[in-house]
Amino acid sequence: MEKNVYFFGAGKTDGNQSMKEELGGKGANLAEMANLGINVPPGFTISTKACELFYESNKTLPLNVLEEIHQNLEQLESSMGKKLGDINDPLLVSVRSGAAISMPGMMDTVLNLGLNDTTIQALIQKSNNPRFAYDAYRRLLQMFGDVVMNVSHTKFEHALTKLKETKGVKYDTELNSDDLKSLIESYKQIIKETTGKDFPQEPIEQLNMAVSAVFSSWNNNRAISYRRINKIHGLKGTAVNVQSMVFGNMGESSGTGVCFTRDPSTGAKVFYGEYLMNAQGEDVVAGTRTPQPLDTLNNVMTNCYQELTAIMDKLEKHYTDMQDMEFTIQEGKLYILQTRTGKRTAHAAVKIAVDMEQEGLINKETAILRVQPDQLDQLLHKQLDAVAKQEAEIVAKGLPASPGAAVGQVVFNADDAKKWADEGKIVILVRTETSPEDIEGMHAAQGILTSRGGMTSHAAVVARGMGKCCVAGCDDVLIKENERFMQVADLKINEGDWITLDGSTGEVINGKMPVVDPELKSEFKTLMSWADEVKTLIVRTNADTPYDSKVARDFGAEGIGLCRTEHMFFEGDRIKAVREMILSKDLDGRKNALAKLKPMQKNDFKGLFEVMSGHPVVIRLLDPPLHEFLPKEDEDIKTMATEMNIEVNKIKDLIKSLHEFNPMLGFRGCRLAVRYPEIGEMQAQAILEAAVEAKQQGHDAQPWIEVPLIGDVKEFTLVKDIIENVANGLNLERGRDYQIGTMIEVPRAALTADEIAKETDFMSFGTNDLTQMGCGFSRDDSGKFLSEYVEKGIYAVDPFQSIDQQGIGELMKICVNKARSIKPDIHIGICGEHAGEPVSVEFCHKIGLNDVSCSPYRVPIARLAAAHAVIKGK
Repeated sequence: MEKNVYFFGAGKTDGNQSMKEELGGKGANLAEMANLGINVPPGFTISTKACELFYESNKTLPLNVLEEIHQNLEQLESSMGKKLGDINDPLLVSVRSGAAISMPGMMDTVLNLGLNDTTIQALIQKSNNPRFAYDAYRRLLQMFGDVVMNVSHTKFEHALTKLKETKGVKYDTELNSDDLKSLIESYKQIIKETTGKDFPQEPIEQLNMAVSAVFSSWNNNRAISYRRINKIHGLKGTAVNVQSMVFGNMGESSGTGVCFTRDPSTGAKVFYGEYLMNAQGEDVVAGTRTPQPLDTLNNVMTNCYQELTAIMDKLEKHYTDMQDMEFTIQEGKLYILQTRTGKRTAHAAVKIAVDMEQEGLINKETAILRVQPDQLDQLLHKQLDAVAKQEAEIVAKGLPASPGAAVGQVVFNADDAKKWADEGKIVILVRTETSPEDIEGMHAAQGILTSRGGMTSHAAVVARGMGKCCVAGCDDVLIKENERFMQVADLKINEGDWITLDGSTGEVINGKMPVVDPELKSEFKTLMSWADEVKTLIVRTNADTPYDSKVARDFGAEGIGLCRTEHMFFEGDRIKAVREMILSKDLDGRKNALAKLKPMQKNDFKGLFEVMSGHPVVIRLLDPPLHEFLPKEDEDIKTMATEMNIEVNKIKDLIKSLHEFNPMLGFRGCRLAVRYPEIGEMQAQAILEAAVEAKQQGHDAQPWIEVPLIGDVKEFTLVKDIIENVANGLNLERGRDYQIGTMIEVPRAALTADEIAKETDFMSFGTNDLTQMGCGFSRDDSGKFLSEYVEKGIYAVDPFQSIDQQGIGELMKICVNKARSIKPDIHIGICGEHAGEPVSVEFCHKIGLNDVSCSPYRVPIARLAAAHAVIKGK
């Protein structure tokens, strides 16, 4: 019979760290720590396979799984010398989730399971501490009611808050045993009134129900959102860990905490964390009390602190990665509840990877893989302008939970944050404390501010994982979520008001602040140099100006893979010349207008060649439909008519004549140069003359001229002939002085690539248009339904964000194979936003492309993703 439940503990452990797929990360690491002789409370792990069986059995535990659970419970009882539900010395357990990939706070937990109206008396007698026992019972009622019986946790919180107000106290720890005893009765009544059922008194029933509830939480909204946001796919489900309880709330000789083997914000090699005395674990993570820094534990319980730091060092060396650990001290004895690879900011990820390589813990390839390409986006984000900040109105200061800067309008709940962001607003989510239900709003917000919680609170951990700026535990701020305002001393900040967060200092600033480009540290440059040693893909940039080109070069771009010439047409006198060309009735009129544009274009291209000296510059000929250069509003039409001395009605007639029902498939791209060869001729002259002049001034100009939107090779040859005629007039040799290529955007071009390859020097996939035409989606309109397609699993991800490998990817493969059957060495690349998306970059490497070209700020992401692709492919 297939094994579904695995025991861990001193003397007998069934699993190890290699079994994450079966045991989840938490279960595998608990087993590994037990194997290492670390003091782990014993228990057992119900596998992810059992989770699959649970869903296959219509969300019920199959009999064989129940049988294994009960067998392992007996083994746990034997190991502990206690029994679940015993009236003299009851065993109490925790029930926690644990998927193969860490999803902190997204699924459910139940603590203190096994308590009831009878066993509570035994716990009082055994511990000689009534307050501790009643506190444990009320926590079980709250968690079990919320997680298992679907009673809103706010109902319990309301009862707790009301009791504290009645007693005139601020913290839960100030309530005495009689207070907690009355709270227990209130909680039981809340469960009864809400569900119509009593809290179950039979411990084995509690266990079965709790395991089922944790399995069910695999598909709760927040867990689904977390997997979607973090692109976690292909997991079977969650495992469930049933573990004997140890208690940090048994008085001042007990406590609980979270610690990291390195600073998760900066990457500094320091033991880092927080703890609370006389508390249970959720108190630290939930932010209901403000914890103490880990190093002060050395003053409170020196032996435990020294033992903890020794274990932290041992586990980091064993796992060769930064560890995030939870611990409990019960009456002076230290227990490690879990260890996992720690979430970290991008800056910390880079520093830790480079430091560990230099410490000899890992090699360069492992260091490269330790930093996820998308994480680099955090490093490239703006920071607050230090000069302007000197004049800032700093109104409060909290904990610098996740670095960077965030400027936005205040919102006080997650739903509003998502709604406002969907409407195009820039928001900062302000909460007393965040919870897993806030995941969508946190994802939508630029930054997060909480008045409660520490550096390991939910807000801090999730924000760091997302790369969001976060200021936590800012108790200077009184947050009135229901009334939709926050109060800082005499200052009232309402919903919609602007604030600025400095996640590196924890400061809250009233109003908007300017931001600047970040400073990249030496570790970043080291890691990127390692990536460049490994990668085989060339990484270029999409840039239309010398400024953007310089930014991209500084980020390591090896040329320009797409210069959109139409972006140069919209400024000042240029747009007038373009409109004059469109309005011209004959060839001479068009040529006169184009003659005005040529020197402007030529100067633009020359600037690009100077910045990219020694690297190719791919310049796409005019692509958009002509109507895009004409005004749309009546006021703008009147202004144009006055400037050009033309009647308003004539302009309106022209606009009407150029109207297209589907411009994406209309008169654009190469079709413009086919009908109006003089446009292609002017652009070719500007490009090639600019290259000649740049070379004369000592720059190694490498122009690659690109023909857009061809579907038939004959379209390409018509435009190619125009370019070659211009080149011949300048005594330039194709292949040596310039190249001519095409974009593959039309499915027909991909399918006839063997014919096109005979005529072209290079190809570049325009995957935005290829996706539109291949999938039949308008990029401008598909946002109305594509998110639902992803939610329903029709597409794993939005095909405009990551290449649809099964569909569009197959077209790309056909194109590459056909083109290289004619020209084995033909250069084939990709431009557009897909080229900066890591999964798409890995796909491009896999199918044998030569280059990817993305926006300047995504160049480092593409470089690292290209290195990942090589290492993963070995």
